[in-house]
Amino acid sequence: MENKEREMAERLEAATTLLKRALSWLEERQSALTGEVEKISATVEQNRREAELAEKLAVAEREIAGLKAAGAQNALNPLRKTMPAATSEMLAKHGIGDGPVDVRTLDAALVSLSLEQRIAVKTQLLRAGAIA
Repeated sequence: MENKEREMAERLEAATTLLKRALSWLEERQSALTGEVEKISATVEQNRREAELAEKLAVAEREIAGLKAAGAQNALNPLRKTMPAATSEMLAKHGIGDGPVDVRTLDAALVSLSLEQRIAVKTQLLRAGAIA
């Protein structure tokens, strides 16, 4: 009977040792899997952030393209198409009409004005699109 009890005790001890090893292995495996899950979660989060940034970049690029197109349209169609009546009358007295202005003719018409007044008239004409 003692042999059987000793044998049972040895088997129980061996089984306990095996269970402890299995438990230890399972804990190590769980720890490794937890690390893998954290890495995957971080990768998913990073991919989500990158997708959000890519979408924001695409929106910004579309806005920039729209602004460039609007700027090009405004360059083709200046906001001011007229000039003050006094300037128009003075130019008409010298035979300069509504069409494109020849620079030499314009300079001859503006001889009687001061430098500041000439600059002002030429600025107005540039804004009106009469000279380039």
